[in-house]
Amino acid sequence: MKILVAVKRVVDFNVKVRVKSDGTGIDIGNVKMSMNPFDEIAVEAAVRLKEAGIASEVIAVSCGPAQAQETLRTALAIGADRGILVESQDELQPLAVAKLLHALVRQESPALVIVGKQAIDDDSNQTGQMLAALAGMPQATFASTLSIAGNEAIVAREVDGGLETVAVTLPAVITTDLRLNTPRYVTLPNIMKAKKKPLDLTSAALLGVDVAPRLTTIKVSEPPSRAAGIKVPDVATLVARLKNDAKVI
Repeated sequence: MKILVAVKRVVDFNVKVRVKSDGTGIDIGNVKMSMNPFDEIAVEAAVRLKEAGIASEVIAVSCGPAQAQETLRTALAIGADRGILVESQDELQPLAVAKLLHALVRQESPALVIVGKQAIDDDSNQTGQMLAALAGMPQATFASTLSIAGNEAIVAREVDGGLETVAVTLPAVITTDLRLNTPRYVTLPNIMKAKKKPLDLTSAALLGVDVAPRLTTIKVSEPPSRAAGIKVPDVATLVARLKNDAKVI
């Protein structure tokens, strides 16, 4: 059984992002970049399935600039067997990424595609669902547990009312939630081994995919700063301020 895992290079979650002065986007100059945390969970899930003897190969895929090779090397250090980079300097929106992944799904024929439920840079939460629609594959989103039973993937997914357990027939698309697992620490020996694992380069043109943006970002701005709090002498004053100033009661 072959598993394909998508990973994205994003600004590290510990970094406070800065908006460009012209409001056209986020400034990533001299900023630490890393693998999207949800995608790291997806790689860990795939590697665990391989270690359990369920999967025979784990393929990590990334779409983006040449620097995304570093992200793929991290996935290889976690335990993926090989990597594929769809190199592109263009802005890749969720539909474009889904189309690129669909082309690779046709090429590699995996039994399972695992992607993070969303990327922390745009929070679109669309790529996995779009890929499932394009490929005509069943999907299970927001997975908090994942197991394979015969020709089915059993997924417990988080919904507003609690947990919903579904079974999807393979091949299928799974999107991962934070509680699925805790990714392992990448050791130096595995980082060195990852440098010797195969990493193939391709492009949207070679895959025959149109990645032209469908959406235009009009403006990016920081959230408004919160007003400072105030102290009141007693409960009566607090209630009066809430009634008259905040208009909440």
